[in-house]
Amino acid sequence: MNDYSLVYPMFAMVLLSFVILATLFRTRLRLIRNGEVNARYFKIYQDGAEPEAAAKLARHFVNLFEAPTLFYIACLSALIVGQSTLLMNVLAWLYVGFRCAHAYIHTGSNKLNHRVIAYFSGWTILLLMWISIVIGVAASRS
Repeated sequence: MNDYSLVYPMFAMVLLSFVILATLFRTRLRLIRNGEVNARYFKIYQDGAEPEAAAKLARHFVNLFEAPTLFYIACLSALIVGQSTLLMNVLAWLYVGFRCAHAYIHTGSNKLNHRVIAYFSGWTILLLMWISIVIGVAASRS
C-alpha cells in the first residue's frame, strides 16, 4: 500500500458529491421547464415549496458535507500519522460503498429502513477508521 492510497476513496467521495450536485441541477431545471416550480423560488427558497424530487437531492447534497467531513479528516489524519494501512484502505472503501448505497436509496426509493441501515453502517465504518488511527498512533508511540 503506498502512502497516498487513501486519496482514491476520498476522490470517490468527491465524485459522489458532484454526481448528486449535477443530478440536483438537472432535476431543478426540468422542474422549472415543466412548470412544476417557479424559478423565482430558488432566489431565496421562499414563496412555495420545492418538489420532492429536488428536495431529496438537495437534502442529500447537504448531507454529503456533514458526516463525510469526518471521513476526509480521518483519511488525511491517517496519511499524516503514517496509518495508511491496508485495513484503513479497506475501511475507507467500505465507507464510500455505504455512502453510495445511502445516496442511491435516499435519492431513489427512499425506503427508510434500508436508508437507515446504509447510513448507520457508514457511521460504524467511520468510527472504526478513527479507532484504527488512534490504536495505530498509540502503538507507534510505545
